[in-house]
Amino acid sequence: MKDYKGYLIDLDGTMYKGKSEIPEAKVFIQELRNRNIPHIFVTNNSSRTPEVTVEKLKQFGIEAEVEQVMTASLATAIHVHEENPDATAYVIGEAGLTHALEEKGVQVVNGEADYVVMGIDRENTYRKLRDACLYVQKGARFVATNPDIKVPTEKGLVPGNGAFVNLVENVTGIKPEVVGKPSGLMLQIALEYLGIRAEEAIMVGDNYHTDIMAGINAGMDTLHVQTGVTTKDELTQFGTQPTYTIETLDKWF
Repeated sequence: MKDYKGYLIDLDGTMYKGKSEIPEAKVFIQELRNRNIPHIFVTNNSSRTPEVTVEKLKQFGIEAEVEQVMTASLATAIHVHEENPDATAYVIGEAGLTHALEEKGVQVVNGEADYVVMGIDRENTYRKLRDACLYVQKGARFVATNPDIKVPTEKGLVPGNGAFVNLVENVTGIKPEVVGKPSGLMLQIALEYLGIRAEEAIMVGDNYHTDIMAGINAGMDTLHVQTGVTTKDELTQFGTQPTYTIETLDKWF
């Protein structure tokens, strides 16, 4: 174990599991705070604002500041603004996405735009998807907050943002630029915020396909915790392994 200067940490499956507590997560975060080690929570959830995420963490006894939360929506907004400070965007998404874009100075419009930005939208319609396809074909940059095809709920699996993103891609033939995990882009944005290099930090998460692959794609060491999606046995089937794997986060320090 190296003395890492910063930690990027997944939420669901790592800090909590749905509506259930992961007791060891609170101990892990408290130890990071005791040691004054900078850390940011990184999540593919594009519907929640950082403020709502902080409140959810507090429900499980985990202390966090708004500035310590990097959602896929916030990372997308930062990325779009850095590419084009005067950008306009046609958005499929919820309040977490539109709020993040507007906060960064991106003008959200209901028509042709510089960008088509897609996040999870539980009020999605044929018309929204149709217009997104048309605007992408007319030259709008196509950006997706995250590629998750399905999302687990108490009732079963439901479509995630990636299912709708794939629809637009299949119609237009244009691949989106994906900001969230497993792309390393969101992690790179978080590292820039912390002011540390990839080799000085570690990505912590439960899901090999998103968290661990994002860390690998960003050039970071990775810590897999066996409290969520990917089990220890499932981990053995992958060619590229995480740097570390542990049963629970209280085994780290």
